[in-house]
Amino acid sequence: MKKTLLFLFLLITNIVTAQETFTRKDSLHGGLRFERTCFDVLHYGLNITVKPDEKYISGSNFIIFKVVENTKKIQLDLFENMKVDSIFIGTVGVENDVIFEGEYIKLNYTREYNAVFIDFPEELKKGSTEFLEFYYSGKPLEANNAPWDGGFVWKKDKNGKPFVGVAVQGVGASLWFPCKDSQSDEPENGASIKVAVPNGLMNVSNGRFIGSEKLKNNFTRWDWEVKNPINNYTITLNIADYVHIHDNHKGLDLDYYVLSYNEEKARKHFEEVKPMMDCFQSKFGDYPFKEDGYKLVETPYLGMEHQSAVAYGNKYLKGYLGNDLSRTGIGLTFDYITIHESGHEWFGNSITSKDIADMWIHEGFTQYTEIVFVECQLGYEKAMQYAKGLQKNVFNSSPIIGNYGVNNEGSGDMYPKGALLLNTLRHVINDDTKWWKLILDYSTTFRHKIIDTETVIVFFNKESGMDLTAIFNQYLRHTSIPKLEYKIENKRLFYKWTTNETNFFMPIDIKINGKSKRIYPVNAWVKSNFKVKPTDKIEVSDNFFVKKSFENN
Repeated sequence: MKKTLLFLFLLITNIVTAQETFTRKDSLHGGLRFERTCFDVLHYGLNITVKPDEKYISGSNFIIFKVVENTKKIQLDLFENMKVDSIFIGTVGVENDVIFEGEYIKLNYTREYNAVFIDFPEELKKGSTEFLEFYYSGKPLEANNAPWDGGFVWKKDKNGKPFVGVAVQGVGASLWFPCKDSQSDEPENGASIKVAVPNGLMNVSNGRFIGSEKLKNNFTRWDWEVKNPINNYTITLNIADYVHIHDNHKGLDLDYYVLSYNEEKARKHFEEVKPMMDCFQSKFGDYPFKEDGYKLVETPYLGMEHQSAVAYGNKYLKGYLGNDLSRTGIGLTFDYITIHESGHEWFGNSITSKDIADMWIHEGFTQYTEIVFVECQLGYEKAMQYAKGLQKNVFNSSPIIGNYGVNNEGSGDMYPKGALLLNTLRHVINDDTKWWKLILDYSTTFRHKIIDTETVIVFFNKESGMDLTAIFNQYLRHTSIPKLEYKIENKRLFYKWTTNETNFFMPIDIKINGKSKRIYPVNAWVKSNFKVKPTDKIEVSDNFFVKKSFENN
């Protein structure tokens, strides 16, 4: 069973597909046409009721936005299986940080696939702040294998009580609530999330708990507030018979919401969060969402990086459901879901890719946080063993950057291959003081920002003082990794790179009879300035993720 689960993880994250074709529906979801770029979302205010027995939700999203360009139409998104009940626009103002509302006007709209095009009776003027109340209802799509395929998960706990969650990375948040469903725009003033559920259950969402209110229909509404900008896909709800465990570590609130019968094991198991926070904050800077606190929330699926409300479903096991993805034994020294999904708070939630084609910015950096955690806990050598073990998980099936503008992620290799790219760059730079400063500065410079691959490359080039562009491009934009070819002729070592990138240059470390030496291959054969014998033992460092080919004459 364990081997089957491990195989499924690797298969799901590295599916090889035929030549992909994209449709109008894809470009409506992934593209940035005028109807999306003409406005900037400032705040989402969800207020919904969830009926678990009926698998049904209804309510509204109060959307405040700023007009960037004069327009009479904008695009919001809601999956076509969900009903648009009505949409209103009203006047809005702010006085002493209090939002007040004026007259509401019902708006006309048209739908095309999952896109909702909203028409305004008068042109909205650049610089104005507007708000919409978007009412909707329906049965959201269910996930067959969350979090991989996305959707609602309607389960029962072992006491027969509803155990409900949602995970929509990739498929889109508009699966369950109306929004501007693009990673290019986050509500910079955060979000409020109010969810009414049957009495006896609790809802846990992102941010801070504001309070609960018993309603007249045997439902209780649970109110949460997010102060920081937040990705659409990490806005969440979690409904269950939860108990709340509170802790504090060096001024950071730690809150755990777990099924009532798992409280004792959770208290012990989640102690791992404290050394994790010490490690990550020392390497990546302060926890990015202190105002919203840090939570682990038990879910009926494996996990997801929901901002300030990390989904946890690893069954209180070490590794990945008790498996070691590195196959080294080291992966069983920590809970994979706690460490990986929490790493996303820095990489994915704080630093977000503009287009999901660049999701390696989330997943590659976050898998690298696992290597960093191992190094914090067990030292450099164990971290490099763990990294080497991850090499077996790279399929090189297709590039890890997807197609832009069509809501298309690249290969699942973005996880291990992205992490191994970073580990390779560390050893290319060959100066740990510079490396850790670069990683810290990257995390803090782009804190709460939306970026793309080009931004990452430019930053790494500038801070390292090296031109790493060809290295990034080879690992990110091509299927294959660099191949080091080397041979011995006339008592000299010859070496070269075989790559898709032209003018590829990357130094690499080797050992000759146990003695370390750095060589500087290019795309043509280079003759070494040192002598070797055919009987010499030549080893290429495993800290560089490359293929190796020795031509023995």
